[in-house]
Amino acid sequence: MSLSIALQLYSIKDETEKNFELSLRKVAKIGYEGVEFAGYGGLTSTRLKELLDELGLKACGSHVSLDELEDNIDDVIKYSLEIGNQYIICPYATYNTKEDFEKMAEKLNEFALKCSEKGIMFGYHNHGHEFQKFDGEYGLDILYKRTNSILVKAEIDTYWVQYAGLNPVEYIKKYVGRCDLIHIKDMEIIDGEKRSTEVGNGIMDIKAIIVEAEKQGTKWLIVEQEFFNKPSIKSVEIGYKNLKKLI
Repeated sequence: MSLSIALQLYSIKDETEKNFELSLRKVAKIGYEGVEFAGYGGLTSTRLKELLDELGLKACGSHVSLDELEDNIDDVIKYSLEIGNQYIICPYATYNTKEDFEKMAEKLNEFALKCSEKGIMFGYHNHGHEFQKFDGEYGLDILYKRTNSILVKAEIDTYWVQYAGLNPVEYIKKYVGRCDLIHIKDMEIIDGEKRSTEVGNGIMDIKAIIVEAEKQGTKWLIVEQEFFNKPSIKSVEIGYKNLKKLI
């Protein structure tokens, strides 16, 4: 298979906040091929590139806040180029109305055009709140339909798709050619409450997601976890090993 496995570093934010460089070393030791950033630990692009090269890790993407994209997109692009990152992702936005989704789509198109001019891809990552409906249509679908299908990638978070009551595989199929990066997160239900758990230890059909990702030509499966009952670095190690077996 051509699928590579990366870790969204937000998963181990308790580690990265203490020692960013050591955290990357731990991730590389587990076996991850790449990392998706959610901040750079205060490192210069030069130092981070040196560290990635030393550890054999690739920058598969970077989550950058909407505020940062609006205020400093040129600097965001420059930093990404300097560390060899090819994907800038908007990870979150708030919405109340259909018009909010339509306006956001315009912003995403603008960001994507700027990124494409420098040879970088741009994308949007979903949570669960984008699955509110307007005139029978999910907000996330409004967003993707109104964005350039070539320039704006769909970083589908499969956990949040299932959280909303939809089938992640069928949802990925809707956006053929746009799912270069897919978030892999598993789900457990405790006392009726849905929460994330180690990949492979929950109820989601991870294998089916992998099969569809391969059909689509997805480049990276990105492990993410937000709830832990053991040390975060141990959980993402379990997730990596389980996912590796499934691939």
